[in-house]
Amino acid sequence: MNIDSIRNGIVIDHIKAGQSMKIYRFLDLDKLDCSVAIIQNATSKKMGKKDMIKIDSELSVDLNALGYIDPNITINVIIDCIPVKKYHPELPDTITNIIRCKNPRCISSTEQELPHVFKLTDREKDEYRCLYCESEASD
Repeated sequence: MNIDSIRNGIVIDHIKAGQSMKIYRFLDLDKLDCSVAIIQNATSKKMGKKDMIKIDSELSVDLNALGYIDPNITINVIIDCIPVKKYHPELPDTITNIIRCKNPRCISSTEQELPHVFKLTDREKDEYRCLYCESEASD
């Protein structure tokens, strides 16, 4: 397998095996006009198996939202083929349109134009609640 190196972009590494397509859809990577490589079930000493996404472009999206999807990922920023920044996204205080409220009586379920907004209520338990009805988030 031969995957070119990234000139300017990001590498999302240490994704839980099988979760890369969820991140791909969330970031709308299919709409980019650049090279995107998804590596699934790669061997990892730390995790056993992992996924990885390489994006040969800069993104204008808050990557900290990825902390909700998988808090163990690593994001590497590449400039001129050199990794210049490496970080782990933290759980964001609020997330919008990543998950949907399951409460059928919630206004976000009945009013389609409203965004699905959840706020972090317990960082220790990774607990999010709907901004409108206070229902606990569930995947």
